[in-house]
Amino acid sequence: MEAKRIVVKVGTSTLTHESGRLNLRRVEQLVKVLCDLSNSGKEVVLVSSGAIGVGVGKLGLKKRPKENKDKQAVAAVGQCELMFIYDKLFGEYNHNIAQILLTKYAVDTDYKKQNVVNTMETLIEMGIIPIVNENDTCAIDELEGENFGDNDSLSAIVAEIVNADLLIMLTDIDGLYTSNPRNDSNAEKIAVVEEITDEIRTMAGGSGSNRGTGGMITKITAAEYATSLGIECCIMNGEEPKRLYDFFDGKQIGTVFKAKR
Repeated sequence: MEAKRIVVKVGTSTLTHESGRLNLRRVEQLVKVLCDLSNSGKEVVLVSSGAIGVGVGKLGLKKRPKENKDKQAVAAVGQCELMFIYDKLFGEYNHNIAQILLTKYAVDTDYKKQNVVNTMETLIEMGIIPIVNENDTCAIDELEGENFGDNDSLSAIVAEIVNADLLIMLTDIDGLYTSNPRNDSNAEKIAVVEEITDEIRTMAGGSGSNRGTGGMITKITAAEYATSLGIECCIMNGEEPKRLYDFFDGKQIGTVFKAKR
């Protein structure tokens, strides 16, 4: 696929084991592929979930906390760990990264949004890979589902901010199915969605993992936003990040949502 500037969003369920701790083999694979794509001339922006999930694992908690103050504390610990790992792994492939933590208030006016645009453009021009996450430590509204709501929505907004050609959302399912494939053996994957209709929306279910906050419906919403801006989208399984190569080689991977022109 001919797309120079790409935003890749990776969810908590892809980054971590059931224990909540980082799936290091998968994260290493993802970083290697993103570095290689960057080496090939693509401009890469990574939107990464995982702060709370990684914090839960690092602190040895048995489940995600429910109180906002606890979520914020765990996110602060987890974000530090997450970026430490990313910095180490990207550095091994000679790529510099930058952390950008966003809240809705950073982009709710044209003036503030332009500051974010300027920073992102400068980083990309310098060959630095921006790694974006919601600022869970400060964004109370987001933790209650009232800010960006989830990193799927955030990834679509980031794709708009950087004027991306393509948004790829890596998750724990192969794409959009006619029904939940975990419950229905007759469910069929949809390879291409030309237009997001009410029928498409009804095919999306709830959260696919107890470690994440989103689900297929949030990805459909994000895809609808991005495609309305002329940005093509793909939802694909992130279990094997090397499949990104297959996607860019033109193989049918995941579900592609065609951009509106």
